[in-house]
Order: sequence, then C-alpha cells, then structure tokens
Amino acid sequence: MTTEFPRRTRQQAAVSRVLETSPEFRSAQQLHDQLRTEGASVGLATVYRTLQALVESGVVDTIRSSEGEQLYRRCETTGHHHHLICTNCGKTVEITGDAVEKWLASLAAEHGFSRFEHDLEMTGVCADCAATEATDD
Repeated sequence: MTTEFPRRTRQQAAVSRVLETSPEFRSAQQLHDQLRTEGASVGLATVYRTLQALVESGVVDTIRSSEGEQLYRRCETTGHHHHLICTNCGKTVEITGDAVEKWLASLAAEHGFSRFEHDLEMTGVCADCAATEATDD
C-alpha cells in the first residue's frame, strides 16, 4: 500500500519507510528515535504531522496504549476493520466481522443512536506467547 502526498518530502518518505518495516504498533517517539538512529534528519513535529496525514488518508491505523499513548501502524487491509492485540508481544491481527458490525448497529439503535462510529480493539495473549508461558510454568 503506498502513501499519497501531493508533494512528498524526504521526511515523509522516511516516516513511511519506517512504518512499512514495522509490523507492530509504535509511538511517534519510537518512530522518531528509529529515524534518528538510522541517520535521518526528521523532526518530531514532522513525524506527528506525517502520521496524522496518514491516519486521515486511511493508510495508518491508530490505537491507544494502556498508558494512553497514541500508537501507529500501517494498515494491512483496506476498509473498516478492528484489531486483536497480544498484550505480551504486541502482535496485532486485523479482523473484520459482519456479526460484530450488526451487533454494534443493533446496540446503537436500541439506545436511540444514529450515525454512530466505533473502533474495536480486543486484547489477549497470542498463541506464541501462551505457548511460551506454558513452558515457563
């Protein structure tokens, strides 16, 4: 999936490149630190502006960490989706589900809501982490 900017700058290209190589959700500060480690001259404000533009264009997903920090990751799928996130390692799976969508629409209607929007993030422990935990016991 490519990022479309009217006139893409070197800094925007660097942020996009880092996102393309990062499968997990990361904070703007983590992305900025990686860019600096790699020698890219990109300001933190530019990272935030670029991330916001990518979120608005639907290219990047965003979630809040348990500490309340905004985290970002390149979307793997197009269209509306939700996330299943491992609380141990951060592995994230994008999911869609008609049953969930119908249930949420039904709840909204039941309570008199219209034009509702939602973001659904489910957390748990992935199979790899569960297996590691089982062998540690």
